[in-house]
Amino acid sequence: MSENYTDDSIRTLDWKEHIRLRPGMYIGKLGDGTSHDDGIYVLLKEIIDNSIDEYVMGNGKTIEVTIQESLVTVRDYGRGMPLGKVIDCVSKINTGAKYDSKVFKKAVGLNGVGSKAVNAMSSYFMAQSIREGKTKVVEYRKGEIVADHPLADSDGRPGTTISFVPDEEIFGKYRYLHEYIEEMLWNYVFLNNGLTIVFNGQKFFAKNGLLDLLERNIAGPESMVYPIVHIREEDFECAFTHSNNSYSEEYYSFVNGQHTTQGGTHQNAFREAIVKTIREFYGKDYDTSDIRTSFIAAISIKIQEPVFESQTKTKLGSQHIEPGGQSVRNFISDIIKKHLDNYLHINPETAEALQRKIMQSERERKDMANIKKLARESVKKASLHNKKLRDCRIHFNTNHEKRLETTLFITEGDSASGSITKSRDVQTQAVFSLKGKPLNCFGLSKKIVYENEEFNLMQAALNIDDSLENLRYNNIVIATDADVDGMHIRLLLLTFFLQFYPDLVRSGHLYILQTPLFRVRNKKETIYCYSDEERVNAIRKLGTNPEITRFKGLGEISPDEFRFFIGPNMRLEPVILKRDLSINEVLNFYMGKNTPERQQFIINNLRQEDELTEDKISA
Repeated sequence: MSENYTDDSIRTLDWKEHIRLRPGMYIGKLGDGTSHDDGIYVLLKEIIDNSIDEYVMGNGKTIEVTIQESLVTVRDYGRGMPLGKVIDCVSKINTGAKYDSKVFKKAVGLNGVGSKAVNAMSSYFMAQSIREGKTKVVEYRKGEIVADHPLADSDGRPGTTISFVPDEEIFGKYRYLHEYIEEMLWNYVFLNNGLTIVFNGQKFFAKNGLLDLLERNIAGPESMVYPIVHIREEDFECAFTHSNNSYSEEYYSFVNGQHTTQGGTHQNAFREAIVKTIREFYGKDYDTSDIRTSFIAAISIKIQEPVFESQTKTKLGSQHIEPGGQSVRNFISDIIKKHLDNYLHINPETAEALQRKIMQSERERKDMANIKKLARESVKKASLHNKKLRDCRIHFNTNHEKRLETTLFITEGDSASGSITKSRDVQTQAVFSLKGKPLNCFGLSKKIVYENEEFNLMQAALNIDDSLENLRYNNIVIATDADVDGMHIRLLLLTFFLQFYPDLVRSGHLYILQTPLFRVRNKKETIYCYSDEERVNAIRKLGTNPEITRFKGLGEISPDEFRFFIGPNMRLEPVILKRDLSINEVLNFYMGKNTPERQQFIINNLRQEDELTEDKISA
């Protein structure tokens, strides 16, 4: 019998209850901080965006960001929130000055939601405004005001300070990775010439906009086919070149300073304009893929009242620069046509290098056509007879928000893959089983990807043949044993991804699964330990003679236990490719010939390991 559906069944939530109940509507996914797009970084970004908008409007040249454990503080030196409206600005939904385009032109935050969402999702939240010699401070817990301090005199510099602690009730145990924060802050200064951001004492400043951004993301001049082309006009800026170390396209695209990771109308218009201009300049109908192969670009556009596809603003939907104005497509096309055509005429060396690159891509595409055809047939045949991929029920082509939940575990051996398969969430988690150690592909051409059955099936499962746009799993997790063989397999897989799909790593999709080394338990409690230190602490906690099990491999962990390690509290270590490192140099050092430098590196680290072991024994 169905439940009664009456007037009492209808419930109205206030602003903070709705945000806390449905956080995904406001910040996308939650996460624990191991992924660059996890919710705790979105909270930080929402607050910084407000300070950036102040800077864009000509107010305050410095923003200070500090993070001490879980306490985040952002201080700007803009105008400061109107003192009588501080409470409204941080706790009344759909309230703010950004609805008035005369006050905030071409701003990032337009929905009046950002700071309110941060407030509601924080166990502690404080807002302070200094303005006209006065200051106003209000404090909240989980969106509920706990202290409304009276207006007071202040000799501090005008501006706004926001402090918050993301609520563990929503985010669970989390941690901020400074690498992700630094990447975010670099993007802010690249897009805002003259802006200085200070993060925990480290200064972020850039002089040349997107040119600096691209140089930082390319491993030196030797990695470029030709010098970076840098174009600026009105509210549009771009920088681009072709890379020697990549097969796919790569874009860093922004709207009003917002990193639109999913692109949108501006990125599509730019891609079309590049192809059209190059074809017209050379008078040849080059294939689109030949022009775009290995293309790397950064683009930025400022739009009045932009329309994004969600509150997280990852994809632009606007068709026009401003309401009733010129289309985004025509605006970008005109700028690219004029500047790129002139540049190629003035710089014949670049024009020649670009044409050689296009023709090289054309030859490689034609050479690879037959190999890919045979590879696809091989995949179809192999897929009928092997169980390498245990797929999940959600795929990329459903919608973006569902894709954010998908994970592919890459593991080795029947027992390990069997345990993960039995304990996984079949809706969002898939398993790819390797057969022994994969091939060391260091220094090999991409042809090997299609000729080697293991790699061929893996890239087919990921759907990354020509582009990352259709990547079927947001999280790719290498799950190997914590022993020498497991580490070797992990290294070989990392080599594969860095060699052929570095953009996948740069985009933050690749992780290492952390599984426990020990199980310590008595009759009342079981503790899983990921290090010797955790094991010692667990023994102390459980008292005399607990049972201690050392897991030698993933296959020894039962499916019932595995549910604890690949569920909501899964520990993942992101594979972060530092921008100042060359992929070629990294692969040469770790996978090249046994150089004296690498031998010395191993000897030094063995010494450190011996010293640490001795310290533990003596302790």
